[in-house]
Amino acid sequence: MLRLKPKQLSFHSLLYDKIPENHILKRIDSVVDFSFINELLKGSYCKEFGRPAKEPEMMCKLLFLQHLYNLSDERVIEEASINLAYLYFIGLNPEDALPDKSLLSKFRTHRLEESTLDEIITEIVRQCVEKGIIEGGSVSIDTTHIQATTIKKTPERLMKHLGKKIIKTYTEETGKTLEDIPEAPAYKEIEDHKEAKAEMKEYLETVIDKVNENLSANEQKTKEAINKAKEILDAPKFINQKGVRSLIAEDARVGYKSKNHNYFGYKTEFAMTTDERIITCVRTANGAYTDGNHTKEMLEQTKKAGIRIDEVYADKAYFRKPILDDIKEINAKAYIPVSESVYRIDESEFTYNKDSDQWQCSQGNITEKRRHFKSKKDKKETYKYYFEINQCKACPIHDKCCKRSSRKILNVGLNTPEFYEISQYQKTEEFKEKYKKRASIEGKNAELKRFHGLYRARGYGLLSVSIQSKLAAIAVKIKRIAAKVSSFFILFFKKPIFSRANLGF
Repeated sequence: MLRLKPKQLSFHSLLYDKIPENHILKRIDSVVDFSFINELLKGSYCKEFGRPAKEPEMMCKLLFLQHLYNLSDERVIEEASINLAYLYFIGLNPEDALPDKSLLSKFRTHRLEESTLDEIITEIVRQCVEKGIIEGGSVSIDTTHIQATTIKKTPERLMKHLGKKIIKTYTEETGKTLEDIPEAPAYKEIEDHKEAKAEMKEYLETVIDKVNENLSANEQKTKEAINKAKEILDAPKFINQKGVRSLIAEDARVGYKSKNHNYFGYKTEFAMTTDERIITCVRTANGAYTDGNHTKEMLEQTKKAGIRIDEVYADKAYFRKPILDDIKEINAKAYIPVSESVYRIDESEFTYNKDSDQWQCSQGNITEKRRHFKSKKDKKETYKYYFEINQCKACPIHDKCCKRSSRKILNVGLNTPEFYEISQYQKTEEFKEKYKKRASIEGKNAELKRFHGLYRARGYGLLSVSIQSKLAAIAVKIKRIAAKVSSFFILFFKKPIFSRANLGF
C-alpha cells in the first residue's frame, strides 16, 4: 500500500543546517522537483491493502545516489544511515529508519520499468528547459560499450554445459539415473576447431535423444531445458560464434570497438544536449548492435521534453540515408562526417554538378546520360552514368581507364549525388569549426564509465543492463544540473529547507 499521510518533520531535522548550501545534493534538490515520481508509480501499488510501502520517490532517490557515487545496494544504505546529505536528499528525518537493502533490488526489478525511467528522464529534462538550464538547440548522439559480467564461452563449452544441465534437471525431477549416456568429449584436446564443434554437437544431440526416450508428460522442467538447448543449437549464428556465448548472460553479444579489438557485452546509446551536456534519452542493446538504429525514437523523446532540435551531431557510424532523413524530417541539420562505407567516390578523380546531374572526370570528360539499374540477385539499386564516347576515345588515358569498353561507365549508389554535396560542405571551415562541439559527448562517455560504473554490467540480461544505463544517465544528468546552477539560480528557485515538499511526501 502506498503511504497517503504526509510525514511530519522532527526536531532533529535542524541538523540539516550543517550541510553546506553549495553541496551537490542540495543544489540538485533546489532545482529538480522529484515529487512527480510518486504520481508516476502510484499504479504499481495498492491504495487500500497491505502494509504501507516505502515512497517511490525515496526509493528512486536511493537508486540515483547509488549510481551517482557508484555504490552497491548494501553500501548505499550503509552510507545513507550516517550521511546527513544523503538523508536530506532522500527526504527522511535524521532518526528515521532506512529500508532494507533487499527492498532496493525488489523495487528495481518489480516496480521500475524501462518506460518509467524514460518518463523520469524526460520530466527532469523538461524541468531544465522550463527553468532555463537548457537553452540550446543542438543534440549529440553516441554509443558506449558495456562489458558483460561473465566471460564469453566457445560453442563447445556451451554445448557441454547444456548437456550437463539437461541430465541434472532430469535426475533431480525424476529421481532416476540415465543409462547409456556417453561421456562428454574432451573437446580441448581436439586441434581442429570445426571438428571439436561437430563432436560436441553430436554429443548434445545424443543426450537430447536419450532423455526424450525416457521422458513422460510430467517432466516439464526437463522439457524446458531440452527446448532451450534446441533453440540455441538451431540458431544459425550459434556455431559461427556470433550468437549466444553465455548461459547466464544470454543477451550479451560480441561487439567490435575496432577491427582488431572486440568485447563481450552490451551497447548503450544516448542523446544529450551538446552545449549543456545533459542526457535526454537512453537506449540499450546487445554488443552487436548497429549504431543509430534508435535515432528516430531518441530524437522524438528529446523533443517530447520540450527541446528544440536545430542541429544533430554524431560520428560517421551514423552517416546513413535513413538517419539523415530522420534528422531532415524534424527540420534539423546533421553534422555527421561522411562514411567511406556508404560513399565510395574518389573525389580526386570525379566531381559532380547537381544542377545538370553530371559527373566530370579528372581529364575534363563529362557524362551524357544516366540509367537506373536494379540487381536481380540482391535487389540493390544503382545509377550508371555514361561518359561521352568520343571524349573518352580521344582521352590520353583511355586505355588505362576504359579497359572493358570504349567509354567510361561510372556506377554509383542512388544516394551518391546527395552524399557528394554533403561531402563538399564538410570540407569547409564552417563545418570543421561546428563539428568540434561533438567532442563533448566523448567526455560524457568517459564520465559514465569511469565514475558511475557503466564500464561493466551490474546484473545479467538486457533488461537489467538497460535499467542500469538509465539510472547512471539520471545520475550524471542531475550532477551536471548541479554544476550548471549558479548561486543566483539557487537563490531564485530555492525551496524552504524543511518543507514537506523538500522531504518528498
